[in-house]
Amino acid sequence: MTTEPRSLSSEPKARVSKGYAGLWRGVPRELGFLLPLLPIVVVGISVTASVFFTGVGMIFIVVGIFIVLAALFTARGFGMFELIRLRGAGFPKITPPKWDRVAPRAGWFGKAIAPVVDGHYWLYLLHTMIVNPVVGIISWTITIVWTSTALGGISYWFWQRYLPVGDRDWTFWGITTGDVGGVVDEATARLNDSIFFLVIGVIFTLTLPFVTRGLTWVHYGIARVMLSAFLSEALRQQVTGLASSRSAAVAAEGTALRRLERDIHDGPQQRLVRLQMDLAAADRQLDSDPAAARTLLEEALQQSKDALEELRALSRGFAPPILLDRGLVAALESLAVRSTVPTTIVDELPKGTTLPAELERNAYFIAAEALTNTAKHAQASAATVTVSVDDGLRLVISDDGRGGAISVDGHGIAGLSERVHGLGGTLEVSSPAGGPTVVAAHLPFLEA
Repeated sequence: MTTEPRSLSSEPKARVSKGYAGLWRGVPRELGFLLPLLPIVVVGISVTASVFFTGVGMIFIVVGIFIVLAALFTARGFGMFELIRLRGAGFPKITPPKWDRVAPRAGWFGKAIAPVVDGHYWLYLLHTMIVNPVVGIISWTITIVWTSTALGGISYWFWQRYLPVGDRDWTFWGITTGDVGGVVDEATARLNDSIFFLVIGVIFTLTLPFVTRGLTWVHYGIARVMLSAFLSEALRQQVTGLASSRSAAVAAEGTALRRLERDIHDGPQQRLVRLQMDLAAADRQLDSDPAAARTLLEEALQQSKDALEELRALSRGFAPPILLDRGLVAALESLAVRSTVPTTIVDELPKGTTLPAELERNAYFIAAEALTNTAKHAQASAATVTVSVDDGLRLVISDDGRGGAISVDGHGIAGLSERVHGLGGTLEVSSPAGGPTVVAAHLPFLEA
């Protein structure tokens, strides 16, 4: 199976199954959402309405305001619980509002009264006190009737023997077919009723997945409108995140360029200057002191070799040809061979996986930088690089070193964090004193 390059949205994809078999697979989760509706909405409206109207009645004194605030926070709790239950029912995650957006820098009093001017709190209150009780009671009633009819109908043939029938001139099957004349004996009545209820039970059972899915979708749609963050807020957060990622990417690029400039200045440049001086001195002594000139030429040759080795080491900061030719795993294996710390590459990518070239290049740089940090600071005897795919590319670099890794601006982990953040990803670092150190980078798939 080939994993095509794809974008990673901020909201996980729906886990709602498709097809009739998929509908049946969702029934247990949906019943788990629908059956407890009655007690949940009753408790929600009882608690929230009692607190809210008590606060409204005392609004002209200071304590009334705080009681209303308590009702708003209570409604927020019931609303968040609804989102959790919908997620448990197998529906896509609904992004909740950012609750401190009204007064993010205010003091405790400003934060306490902020819900009064936050429309989300009032929507949650309206949902808990009015909308959810009305819709919830209707949904619960339909669910109970439909489920009990389905179960009772298909099992009526078994438990009807314990019900009194007696002689009568009608049966449920007869009423349905129009044959209502004549007295029927008990055996005939039981047989006809069993057939009738079995047919009804089968019909209700076959349609049960549509009913549970539809009722749950109604609650999900209401929650999307009333309990989710506004579209303008999501766009604002996305713009803020993109600006932050761009700044981090620029900072990471600047840091890399400064480090490369510093490394060239401190390494190959100094050796080339020394090489030039040795060649000039050898040229001056070539006629007067050939032995000294030969010694200087030998030193110049060694300087040229050292400069070449340092240039080769610096070139590892650029994407190697093997990355373009054979992919990320082969490039990581090549990186492991060159590492001074014995490194194992664990490939957990699905067979035939194809990743975007830019994503592979950045993953290679992250692994290279992390292994360089390991070699310089960790005092490790072994390292492991694991690459896998979930809803993005996950790269985990671990070692058995001394631990205690910290973030210092412009170096090491800080540089890794800037690069990952610039790609819209996340970086997690665990490095307790004594080790081990685990660096986990999660990179979203880039647009194809």
